[in-house]
Amino acid sequence: MAPSLRAVLETSLYVSDLDRAVAFYQNVLGLRKMAAFPAGRGAAFQVGIGPSVLLLFRADLTQVDGEFPPHGARGPGHAAFRIEPEEIAAWRLRLQQHGVTSEREIVFGDNPPSLYFRDPDGNSLELAVAGIWPLKLISA
Repeated sequence: MAPSLRAVLETSLYVSDLDRAVAFYQNVLGLRKMAAFPAGRGAAFQVGIGPSVLLLFRADLTQVDGEFPPHGARGPGHAAFRIEPEEIAAWRLRLQQHGVTSEREIVFGDNPPSLYFRDPDGNSLELAVAGIWPLKLISA
C-alpha cells in the first residue's frame, strides 16, 4: 500500500514587519503564538483546536541558505481559515472593530459567503466554511 498524506500540518506567509504581523494575528484573528524563531526570523501560531500551524516568516531572512533550505514568496500570499457558518456575522463585526476592511465576499455554491481581507503585509486572508470544498472523510 502506498503512503498517503494526512493533512496540511503547517503553511507559511511572508511578512516584512514581524512585530506588526504578530500583533495582527494575535489581536485580530485571536491565534495563539506557540513559538518565536531566533533572530526575529518568524513565529508559529496554532490555528484552531487541531494540529494546524501558521508560520509567519520575515521574507528577507528565509531566502538565506542556513539551517533550513531557503524559501519564500514574492507578492501577497493567501491563506483561508475555516469558520462555522453561524460565526460569519461575528467575524464581520470583529474585523470592523479592528479597523480591517473587508475586501470582498464571495459565495461558493450554496454556502455562506467567504470573507476576504488583507493582513498588514497585503497577504490575502479568507474566512470560509468547510462546505466550499467537496471533501470526503478518509479513514486512516
